[in-house]
Amino acid sequence: MALPFTLHTKLSISTTSVRLFHVPIISPRASHKPFEVNAYTLRLRGLSLSLGSDKRLSHCCSISSSRTRGSMATKGEVKKEVFESAEDLAVSLAKYTAQLSDKFCKERGAFSVVLSGGSLINSLRKLVEPPYIDSIEWSRWHIFWADERVVPKDHEDSNYKLAYDGFLSKVPIPPGNVYAINDALSAEGAAEDYETCLRHLVKSNVVDISAASGFPKFDLQLLGMGPDGHVASLFPGHPLVKENEKWVAFIKDSPKPPPERITFTFPVINSSAYIALVVNGANKAGAVQNALGNSQNSEKLPVAMVSPEGELAWFLDTAAASKL
Repeated sequence: MALPFTLHTKLSISTTSVRLFHVPIISPRASHKPFEVNAYTLRLRGLSLSLGSDKRLSHCCSISSSRTRGSMATKGEVKKEVFESAEDLAVSLAKYTAQLSDKFCKERGAFSVVLSGGSLINSLRKLVEPPYIDSIEWSRWHIFWADERVVPKDHEDSNYKLAYDGFLSKVPIPPGNVYAINDALSAEGAAEDYETCLRHLVKSNVVDISAASGFPKFDLQLLGMGPDGHVASLFPGHPLVKENEKWVAFIKDSPKPPPERITFTFPVINSSAYIALVVNGANKAGAVQNALGNSQNSEKLPVAMVSPEGELAWFLDTAAASKL
């Protein structure tokens, strides 16, 4: 059910049953202890919307819904935050990522992170600044790509180059913990090689395995979305959207250039413990509406098929959320 709302000034909800009460807000920092702020939650049929008057919360509208209740990464838990500026979004995404880094480094001794291309890398820019650059256990990070263009690593279309220039070159992650594709191979060969690499890392416990699906279970996947609703290199109407056996697939007819790519399949994406979907721009509002609102489009876009084992967190700017 879509919630009509206006940021910053008022909230209107078409219902006759709304309960208003104070709630604890969980600190975005590493500590998991709740602290009290002057905030209110509107709860309706399992969906809650929190508005706060403190400086941080005044910049965003946080909506969360879940089919089940519980601690972090409960199956089916969906969180949505709308930010009025790219700066506010980047600040919140850095806190979210740093908190998960602390959690998994303590629990597993490693933190497996999947990146994508597009504007996502720019949204990670706060991680290379204090306090995170000095406090995160970078040596325990292991970096992967949800998809990659089959081009040389120094090519302008390379997701590796984008991530290296904007993020990886600025943080002390060991080079051996960064798993790029073999760009000397064909698309098919690169996909097979990358899957072989993942299977080895699962066996060595660098990457977790999903007990439910048998696919690799990454700690955090940081995904973007195209205006057409594609995620990774899984495009609307393409047969790869239905691939359910391979871990990594190849594509030679991408509707968006360059045509040859490799991509994680949906079973791998949806076996994740956490997924952050970072979406900016008015040109993506229709796809966001398709996934989260009352869209009249009967076609289910790939982004609407993202459903991790744990938590899905949407980070939206006001333009991307304008049709909700």
